[in-house]
Amino acid sequence: MSADQLALFVATLSVAILSPGPGVIAVSQSAFALGRRRTLPYAWGLAVGASAWGIFALLGLTMIFRALPWTYAALKAAGGAYLVWIAWKMWRHARDPLPDPADSSRGMGFGGGMVLNLSNPKPALFYSAVLLSIFPAWLTAGDKLLIYATAVSVELAFYTALASLMALPWLRRRYYEAKFWIDRAAGLAIGGLGLSLILRP
Repeated sequence: MSADQLALFVATLSVAILSPGPGVIAVSQSAFALGRRRTLPYAWGLAVGASAWGIFALLGLTMIFRALPWTYAALKAAGGAYLVWIAWKMWRHARDPLPDPADSSRGMGFGGGMVLNLSNPKPALFYSAVLLSIFPAWLTAGDKLLIYATAVSVELAFYTALASLMALPWLRRRYYEAKFWIDRAAGLAIGGLGLSLILRP
């Protein structure tokens, strides 16, 4: 494994995670509503959950999907149902007042972030395709550890930056002015992604 291959992996992953998905929508909405400090644990959970698919791909999960297609279909259905449930909660609570900043229990937490990004198995296929196209077929345990460390570092940097950006005071003020519509739009987007996950082959 060469440094050039690792750099290409970082570039490919960086471009891929910029595309809006459930994690991007959820962390943005959380940062608008709760601010940077209380959103960061959730953002870090999202990062670890997303990068976990990379280690699963390195360990051969996608080979199981290919050998037993029903496992992928079942995981997609369960993940899609979870996203639809999250979307329903966003839609239903769009009219609710903003949480009291002193109530720290209203943060979504590290575990919630992990579960959200683990609910979508498509990144496992993405990681598998990228790993196969960039790196040699045979990787040592050290190579795999370095690849995973790189993936989780990129994911952590992205979600930390996104949570920090979306929590900027002027963006939060705009959110306060249009909370109902932003929450409804976020719910629709995540719900659409969940249904897509269930219905698309």
